[in-house]
Amino acid sequence: MATKPKLLLPDEFVQTATAHILRAKSHVSLVCMVMANDPTTDGFIDALAKASERGVTVVVAADTFTYGELAGHVMPHKYYSKRSRETTKMVKRLKKAGVKFTWLGKFSAFPFTGRTHTKCLVVDDTVYSFGGVNLYEDNISFADFMFRIEDIQLALELKDEIGRLVIADSRNFAYRSHEFSFKKNSKVLIDGGFQGDSIIYRRAYQHARDSKEILFVSQYCPAGKLSRAMNKTKSRVYFNKPSNADIWNRAIIVAGIISSRYQTKYRRDKYLHAKFVIFTKNDGTKVAITGSHNFMPGTVLLGTKEIALETTDKKIIAQLEDFFKKHVQ
Repeated sequence: MATKPKLLLPDEFVQTATAHILRAKSHVSLVCMVMANDPTTDGFIDALAKASERGVTVVVAADTFTYGELAGHVMPHKYYSKRSRETTKMVKRLKKAGVKFTWLGKFSAFPFTGRTHTKCLVVDDTVYSFGGVNLYEDNISFADFMFRIEDIQLALELKDEIGRLVIADSRNFAYRSHEFSFKKNSKVLIDGGFQGDSIIYRRAYQHARDSKEILFVSQYCPAGKLSRAMNKTKSRVYFNKPSNADIWNRAIIVAGIISSRYQTKYRRDKYLHAKFVIFTKNDGTKVAITGSHNFMPGTVLLGTKEIALETTDKKIIAQLEDFFKKHVQ
């Protein structure tokens, strides 16, 4: 039986998901960009191993960008730092326990092309997704969230999507973005890594053209045709101050400010990693897009794999607005 979707803060997500994996009965499927073992994720990693050891099918896929994020390089066969060695040891441990672990993006010609930015965990009939949480200590301290949704059909659909993503990556090909319905008032949007093709960015742009007010929240400044459409309506824009970010992300934020001429309304010191937009249409109805996409055209051109939920569900939108008031505004 389906239950109301619930927004979980990063530490709540890890704790809830860990407890859920420990009692998983059939399968666990996980895909994320960055995954490492540290004090915040040790219990989660243990749960994956224990689930596999007791006969649960456990599939885990993470992007090789993990190594770039943790230690300054992107190939998993390199051991240049303690954190890299610990990550490689984590993978060996999971595989020894029977977990089907895959590094994604090994065939990417350049460090920033073809990355898997999707965050999605399926435990039996429950989905944790449509937020931006990566599984390592730094990211869990960010202003971010994941949604927990208990729904048999959604869980089956996303389990299959994760499997399709892993197979496509192993054969070094991408697929077109697509969507499927979730209930009567929501759609799941999937970017399959095909360069120049993003249903998430495209849908955000379409909604922006038909809105009288927009609330934009992301780690980066909006850019491209989406920002131009937003400039024509009443928009409240929240993204990180350059001083919040490291050197690379600071450069992206500054470039976005220069090109779009937006100034952020975000004044907090905590790094903002949540990514959602709430569109108020001309007739007063609201539509939200929430997920892993930063709403940047660069990720579209680079063929980044993403996931998002497009919804008019008032209960989901209310939770996004509550998160905004407590953690962003």
